[in-house]
Parts: sequence; structure tokens; C-alpha cells
Amino acid sequence: MTATRDPGPPPGCDAELQIDHVRAVDGTGATAAVRCTRGPVRLGARFRRLREAAAPIDLVLIRILFYGRPVDELDPACTALVTLRGVGGTLLAPGDGTAGRRTIQGANPLP
Repeated sequence: MTATRDPGPPPGCDAELQIDHVRAVDGTGATAAVRCTRGPVRLGARFRRLREAAAPIDLVLIRILFYGRPVDELDPACTALVTLRGVGGTLLAPGDGTAGRRTIQGANPLP
């Protein structure tokens, strides 16, 4: 049995969040507990790829709560509660037979 090799992040990807669990989701976005796996990830980051799915997403990070306090960015290895707005929030929670956590990849806004 051979393992499928993860191709890694797409070009221009400097922001990556691993979804631990989704707290709320609707047609306009989602609120989720996450872990930063590539970053730092800043407010305004745009996520266009859900690594475990072929379906497109277009989510913008609009809020980061780190230990209950709003912050402008999240450093690698840190966890937080984030709010994302846009298309694809319903794809973040495993529930379609996908095991494990989901990872979203994208790019930070220009400084």
C-alpha cells in the first residue's frame, strides 16, 4: 500500500488554519475553533482552498478571538476561535464521511 503524498500548499499560500470543530455555520460563513498551521494568519486573510475537498471555497477571516480577546493575527501553533464570511463555510465540518480535521489554505492581505 502506498501513501498519497500531500502536494503541500499552493503557490502564494501564506495562511493555513486547521479546523478543530465548527461552532456555528450558515449560508454566509462559519465560526470555528482552529489551530494556525502556517502563518501568522491576519485579519482579512482570504481562504480559497479546502485541502481535503475539491469543492471551491471563498472565505475571509473577519474575527479572531485568542483566549476570549480580539486580536489582529494568529501565530503558528496557536489556537483561537475565528469567524469566516463568504462561500463554503458548510464544507468545513466533517460530516460527509470525511474523517479527521479539515485544513483551509489561503493568503494574508497585503500590509
